[in-house]
Amino acid sequence: MVLLHIKRGESSQFLYETSVGFDVGKSTQEIVTIYNGCLKIRRIAAGNRRAINYFTQVSNFSSLSEIEELANYGCMLPPEIMGLTDEQVEELKLVDSYAETCIPSGGFNQTKDPVGRRNGRQPLPNMQEILRNSIKEAVAMVDKKLIDENKILTQKQVKEALDLLRGAVTIVYPMNLPPHDSIRNEFQNTEDLSGTQASLEVIEPAKAQLWFAGKQMLPNHRLADFIGKNEKCKVIVKLQKSGEGAPAREPVFTEAERKQMMMHAYRRQEELKRLENDDDDNYLNSSWSNNKSLKSQMHGIDNIKFRAGK
Repeated sequence: MVLLHIKRGESSQFLYETSVGFDVGKSTQEIVTIYNGCLKIRRIAAGNRRAINYFTQVSNFSSLSEIEELANYGCMLPPEIMGLTDEQVEELKLVDSYAETCIPSGGFNQTKDPVGRRNGRQPLPNMQEILRNSIKEAVAMVDKKLIDENKILTQKQVKEALDLLRGAVTIVYPMNLPPHDSIRNEFQNTEDLSGTQASLEVIEPAKAQLWFAGKQMLPNHRLADFIGKNEKCKVIVKLQKSGEGAPAREPVFTEAERKQMMMHAYRRQEELKRLENDDDDNYLNSSWSNNKSLKSQMHGIDNIKFRAGK
């Protein structure tokens, strides 16, 4: 089986195992499904959330994952209440109709969300532990470090990671999350990413393309038509959106090799500077600088040593 090292731009994503006889179109669909699944898991569980609600001030932006925020501050508030102060909610007579039905198992502690996205009904510590453990396990299942360990990633593993997160949320919230909660929408594939950085990262399957060695791998062809017939090889393949054009070629040297070459060039330059400034003539006493060394060798007197008498 051939290994495809999938990259998006300059960033490595995962290893995908296939056969050179496999159809490019089918491989592309599987690869983009895995890629989008990994993005979904990272949006839910890996932190550094890119989607900032317009009510939220950038200075108060939280880098916690959605599930970690769920563990800290409870369910998401309805859109009409999100970001408002308690006084504004009271003045406008707004009510969170899901507050009494979407309650975590075993009860909750009241902990106000500093950015006003969630209702502040924090699950109890044992329920928080279930959510946080699921985050660690799910993220580890799709971690990019798997590439360094030469481990492949499959659709089944991505599905298992999502099921793990979904199961943990169901345990903590058996009555399910409110329909407007972003976590529930992610699990139901109804998330709205419009206007966010995340929307630019997702690739529609119909617009996905694979590129190898600066050439697009066209559908209705076999992989062997582009990467050869050797099943025991590992190649770098770029995942692109239709219309983005050809991706940048891989550099000839790795970053580590480039640094080594620069270091060697610098040392050589310093050595030449030192030799240029060296006016010492001690080298004249060396055997290789003796212009009579050949004559001495012919007469067999080139290696004579004198010893002081007693």
